[in-house]
Amino acid sequence: MAGVVGGEDRDGRETAVLVGVHLPGVPEEEALDSIAELEALAMTAGADVPAAVVQRKSRYDPATLIGPGKAAEVRSAVEANGADLVILDNELTVSQQDRLESLLGVRVIDRTALILDIFAQHAHTKEGRTQVELARLSYMLPRIRGKGLVLSRMGGGIGTRRGPGETQLEVDRRRIRGRIRKLEGDLDRMVAVRATQRKRRTRAGLPAVCLVGYTNSGKSTLLNSLTGASVLVEDRLFSTLDSTTRSLVLPGGRRVLLSDTVGFIRKLPHELIAAFRSTLEVVMEADILIHVASAAGEETLDDRISAVESVLDDLGAPREDAITVLNKCDLLGKSERAVLSRRYPDAILLSALTGEGVDALLEATFSRLGARPSVTLAIPAGEGDVIASLYREGTVLAREDDGDTVQVVAELPNESIGRYERYLTKG
Repeated sequence: MAGVVGGEDRDGRETAVLVGVHLPGVPEEEALDSIAELEALAMTAGADVPAAVVQRKSRYDPATLIGPGKAAEVRSAVEANGADLVILDNELTVSQQDRLESLLGVRVIDRTALILDIFAQHAHTKEGRTQVELARLSYMLPRIRGKGLVLSRMGGGIGTRRGPGETQLEVDRRRIRGRIRKLEGDLDRMVAVRATQRKRRTRAGLPAVCLVGYTNSGKSTLLNSLTGASVLVEDRLFSTLDSTTRSLVLPGGRRVLLSDTVGFIRKLPHELIAAFRSTLEVVMEADILIHVASAAGEETLDDRISAVESVLDDLGAPREDAITVLNKCDLLGKSERAVLSRRYPDAILLSALTGEGVDALLEATFSRLGARPSVTLAIPAGEGDVIASLYREGTVLAREDDGDTVQVVAELPNESIGRYERYLTKG
């Protein structure tokens, strides 16, 4: 397990020992990938990870999840590495967390709390901060039982961060519920604004295309490559949370709106899915989904594709006609590419970094949208606003300026044709 050994100067960073408990039905490869992903999450949150303890059990221990023997082993790892935090790859109950903290002598959090902490660090917009606070309060509310004013324990550190929108430290159940109601109302108003914006786009007749995928699969890099956007790109999990929409021109001049969304991950907390539902509406209402997966991790590819599909199913998003993109193919050798092509014959091998495969993706997107009706219009030359709207709403295939009249052949969405009825000709 990579990481800086506890005891070195870490500039105030916490040192965490990771613990994963896996039941017999979990394949060894999946178990190892899950703990490696937990390490990446911990490092993203700002921790050093010198050690990890992985356990196979026939069933979870109801008192501590890991059992007394494994707890003693974890405590030894904590003491040997000077750790001040233990992170479980499994979800903990309140009583399990309490008992483990007593046995281990350090703070204990689970994977859900860790992911919520990362989201708190990376939320920058008002909507993002509201969604993260709602998710964190929803997670904490049932954990107040037996602890009294539980937030009085939140003095700092991973899993306890006073992040965006964090309420006062000593807050009781009634005040948390009141805060949750207010946040839900705030989000409802933000959803109404989004709905108005979507209506404007619908009136403009622009199809919606949305990028979805596992976190750190390269979606933001692909968005930047396709549209010239300047979305933050980092080799970290959840480096961007807020959805971004840009205009994209497909082959033949057809224009669409391309959106990027927050990355998904296995065991994505249901509190986050619920809180980010308004942001993820762009996924549910897209005409086409582009599922971006990282081809660089061939051994975990199936698992990560399944994790994304599971979240899409939870959202109720149609994924049957999604275009699958295997990104980062520039990191693969010839034989590895051949293997992936056989395993995923309908997928597009692509490198958002080098541009390889981008043309094939654009052609596939254009093909999925299908052809739109072609019409011929005769527009008075003085009605420049009508001509301009044609360029915005459709694809102008031909134009001829003939004195006082502009002859235009254009592809338009069906819902837009009626607005130009008086300009239609028989040509």
